[in-house]
Amino acid sequence: MSRPDYIPSLDGLRGVAALLVVGAHIGLIFPITAPHLVTMGDEAVGLFFALSGFLMAHLYGSRPVTRENVLDFLVSRFARIYPVYLAAVILVAMLSSMQNLDFIQPIVSGADFVRHIFLLGSSGVFWSIPPEIQFYLLFPVLWLCLAQPHRYSGIIVGLTVAVVVDGLVELPGPGILLVSKLPYFLFGALAGMMHSYWNSWIPSALTGILTLFALAVFFTYRHILPGFSPEFWSLQSAVAAAVIVGLVARQPPIAARVLAAGPVRFFGKISFSLYLFHVPIMFLARLTFDALMPEPALIMVTLFVAAVGAWFIHETIEVPGRRWLVQLWQDNRSRLVWRETPVGQMNRAILDLQEIEKRLLSGATSTMVDQRQVPTTPTPPDGAEGTVIQDDRNESFAHSAVAALRH
Repeated sequence: MSRPDYIPSLDGLRGVAALLVVGAHIGLIFPITAPHLVTMGDEAVGLFFALSGFLMAHLYGSRPVTRENVLDFLVSRFARIYPVYLAAVILVAMLSSMQNLDFIQPIVSGADFVRHIFLLGSSGVFWSIPPEIQFYLLFPVLWLCLAQPHRYSGIIVGLTVAVVVDGLVELPGPGILLVSKLPYFLFGALAGMMHSYWNSWIPSALTGILTLFALAVFFTYRHILPGFSPEFWSLQSAVAAAVIVGLVARQPPIAARVLAAGPVRFFGKISFSLYLFHVPIMFLARLTFDALMPEPALIMVTLFVAAVGAWFIHETIEVPGRRWLVQLWQDNRSRLVWRETPVGQMNRAILDLQEIEKRLLSGATSTMVDQRQVPTTPTPPDGAEGTVIQDDRNESFAHSAVAALRH
């Protein structure tokens, strides 16, 4: 947690979003309570998307775009998501296959299970994972644009047009394709890029209050003013999500005290496991304790069990799985670098020999000119022109070595 690029308030923001997703699904587990709930799941997922775009630009945007860095990025992102995602898919598939269990968000067939394994499934909360992965695959292109905007201005214009068209067409939000979620990622990435230019700005306590107010409005405006914007997935909400993420990242007073508080950051820490597993855990908890207590108390128990279960999965699957995959990649990457080292040495040897060849040819020419200008130069005892003969030998050796290395 002491990394220089770590922003505690963003962890808290992630925790708030995860809790709101959990709250949005209470009605699935407890249908009687559902009419009394105000759900904010779409807003929370949209904020997740903008936060993801921000972090990718913040963490990687200033690094050089090399093949090694791009591969490191892709492996890191895959390791961050896939092990715990795969565990969640397997658990849901097992629950879906149990007769008379009637799991509420099932994976309905073998083909559906395969789609989920290959990150193309849409059961329950899994629908948001494919767009996330697709954005990771797109990010190296965006990375190039961030690093060299003048050189890749055409791509920037193309992405801008895509965002505008997306806003005009008003594509539906939920779904496994990136296109309708692209503005959230791109505006979030823009906020992440701008974050590095805001170092001289020290936000005030008033900014912190306005940040918390904007966050509250973002989550509640559709319920307070339902006629204002009945559709959440819009260009306006994407901009609002990115602005909120950018403001929170500056850690303004008061807002930072709330969002960087230990309990809130705890939920941010386990947010991905909580997001993936809360529905099956709450479903099983309700089956276990249903006859033991009234529904209000049962809801509190299932929420507690979901949090504890998410923490356990985070510690036993998510973190070890990520570390294992990253370490596996680092080991293979080291071997790859080791294999390439002789080639690099040979290339350097060729360049060194070519440089020697140039110097020797230059030296030989200079010596011959000097000999023509000074005819009284003493002759070595063996009757040979020592300097010139020595240069000829080095020159011949250089030519032979270069030719051998080239072949």
